Amino acid sequence: MAISKILLYYVFTPLADPDAIRLWQRDLCESLNLRGRILISKDGLNGTVGGELSAVKKYLRKTREYPAFKNLDVKWSEGTGLDDNGGSVDFPRLVVKVREEIVSFGAPGELQVDENGVVGGGTKLQPTELHELVAERGDDVVFFDGRNAFEAEIGHFKNAVVPDVSNTREFVAELESGKYDHLKNKPVVTYCTGGIRCEVLSGLMKSRGFGEVYQLDGGIVRYGETFGDGGLWEGSLYVFDNRLSMDFSDHAAIVGACAICGEASKHMQNCADASCRTQLVLCDAHAAEAPLCDEHAAASNNITA
Repeated sequence: MAISKILLYYVFTPLADPDAIRLWQRDLCESLNLRGRILISKDGLNGTVGGELSAVKKYLRKTREYPAFKNLDVKWSEGTGLDDNGGSVDFPRLVVKVREEIVSFGAPGELQVDENGVVGGGTKLQPTELHELVAERGDDVVFFDGRNAFEAEIGHFKNAVVPDVSNTREFVAELESGKYDHLKNKPVVTYCTGGIRCEVLSGLMKSRGFGEVYQLDGGIVRYGETFGDGGLWEGSLYVFDNRLSMDFSDHAAIVGACAICGEASKHMQNCADASCRTQLVLCDAHAAEAPLCDEHAAASNNITA
């Protein structure tokens, strides 16, 4: 029986010809019947692809053969399954693009990379090192969520600071707002899904006066691989594919609440308005109703009033 796998990966490294990399990566994925989303810039590669296990393994091997990508940071997870054509059901199609930033913080001029990765980022912590820091510094340690606020609704580190942002481009203004100035003399641990957003965020924080900044190496995914639900993580992990969420064990806490009735839930669903990108936490009953987010529900009421 064919096994479906999903690969999450990134590397920061200077690339002289991102468009040539795009063509190569597109052709490689198509030849292996892989789907997903790959972003490339002059600063590196960031992607998530899914498909049959042997095909994903071959993709990783071929990609790592390119010298700049030999240190690719990778995480594996279980796919939902394969369709009749052998493609991953977790991704509708293959998208390979060149962007100014592989993580869109809207500050391309601030990011510096060399062959060793990001220059001037936070101190990287492996999951066990994170526990050592917390054991040593206790409640002084601040967990700072580097994801969109809606992602944290179904899972986050205990007592984490969750910035009120709907996309990464809002982080710079959020950091400069003064809301977090009281954290500038504390040990701050940034975290995100696979680690890539915090590679950039930690550097942005350091350049704005945060004195002791760390980043969880490998992100929540690697932490979950190490400690499951027996550590400091609470809930489910939001993922940007058709699964929408994943758990690290069969006893993951449910920390989300239905946006309509408040019932405990980890189910994420898109707003029913096709033009809206808002994600809602919904219980099973209300998920079946295909509800609108608050903004589109209000607009709909005004139209029908």
